[in-house]
Amino acid sequence: MKTWIKRSLIGLAIATTLVGGLAVAHGQRHGWHRFNEADIAQMKERMVDRIGSKLALDATQKAKLNLLADQLQAQRQALRAGSGEPRAELQSLIAGPAFDRSKASTLLNAKLGAVQAQGPGVISAAADFYDSLKPEQQTQVREFMSRHHRGD
Repeated sequence: MKTWIKRSLIGLAIATTLVGGLAVAHGQRHGWHRFNEADIAQMKERMVDRIGSKLALDATQKAKLNLLADQLQAQRQALRAGSGEPRAELQSLIAGPAFDRSKASTLLNAKLGAVQAQGPGVISAAADFYDSLKPEQQTQVREFMSRHHRGD
């Protein structure tokens, strides 16, 4: 697989995880509820249906997209595992008279470890899904990515 595709897929996985985490953190401040398993399953189903309809996926391609969504969710859960509230964790870094560099490094290493552990599964699922697409579907994906990547 080409390097730019790998980087794009890794970036997509990380962005998905970050956006999900930020949405949950934002929602907690504004009285929203945490997403439970049913909410996550419903969002996944809508995402797969929407992408499936836009790309006119067949059953095999949809199954591979479902696997990719499952891998992304597993990565998101691994990133959140063992951590308390993200806001409280960040506040604890500045609770004392000096920024707690050691604790920040520990938090960073835990998150990087989760990405490294789950990353190969995400890359494999993304590659399997992308490689299952017909050339015209791959073109649609590339066009979508070029339209939604501004680089600024």
